[in-house]
Amino acid sequence: MNPYEDMRIFTQVMQAGSFTAAADLLGMSKQSVSRRLMQLEERLGVRLLNRSTRRLDATPLGQQYYDSAVRLLGEMQQAEQDISGQTQALRGTLRLSAPLSFAISHMGSLLTEFLQLHAQLIVEIDLSDRAVDLIGEGYDLALRIGTLEDSSLVARRIASIERVYCASPGYLAARGTPLEPEALREHDCLPYGHSRQVQWQFKGQGKTLQAIAVSGRMLANNGELLRDAAIAGMGVTYLPAFIVEQALADGRLVKLLEAWTPPPLQLSAVYPQHRQIARPVQAFVEFLRERL
Repeated sequence: MNPYEDMRIFTQVMQAGSFTAAADLLGMSKQSVSRRLMQLEERLGVRLLNRSTRRLDATPLGQQYYDSAVRLLGEMQQAEQDISGQTQALRGTLRLSAPLSFAISHMGSLLTEFLQLHAQLIVEIDLSDRAVDLIGEGYDLALRIGTLEDSSLVARRIASIERVYCASPGYLAARGTPLEPEALREHDCLPYGHSRQVQWQFKGQGKTLQAIAVSGRMLANNGELLRDAAIAGMGVTYLPAFIVEQALADGRLVKLLEAWTPPPLQLSAVYPQHRQIARPVQAFVEFLRERL
């Protein structure tokens, strides 16, 4: 009997959502994971999981055991790190996910500096605009821009990201300059996203937050692509300032509707509850908060 190992297996099953996924992460067979959990339930004299062909759900006692196990495992990991002298040097691998455009603009120099500060640490970064499944895909941390969905993940605010409306001088010469949000209904717009039903938000001129439905001949889930389309005169776009700042500086794009400043986006670091005391995660989050 190894209570520590039983706790580790149980928390991995809870976080992965299935015996198969947990077995892959643990390097065990599915049958071994299932058998260990049955033995754990027998030893405790309670049912921890409700099993079905489609999903696993924790019983109330199972959830209570999971919360305690996560806390105890984290404390044990911290104690081992302290005793082994890892308070002075971060070791291991930090797996993180970050939005493509933001990472290309900012993360190169930041990651280099972070790795120079922590010479024994390895960083694996995946660039993707999709909301990855941190637990199921084995990530320690993800950077996300915008409103966060309610979840069991821990979120830390890193910075605010301003957004701007802009278009090329050539487009404005041909189509006119919109002077108020409602005028965008008559313009070609270049929205970010996957849905044809896109609304842009505005706040200013003594008005409360309002949303305007926009449309155009092109939409995409990549800011650089929309920026380049706007530079080419395809319409008005609405993007984070870091994507368009150079084009604004050299005159290829012009800011619009500055009196209706939209609310800034929030850049957040999110990570599973069981990773919140991991020192590489803590160190990286604090590093980003200082630099950004």
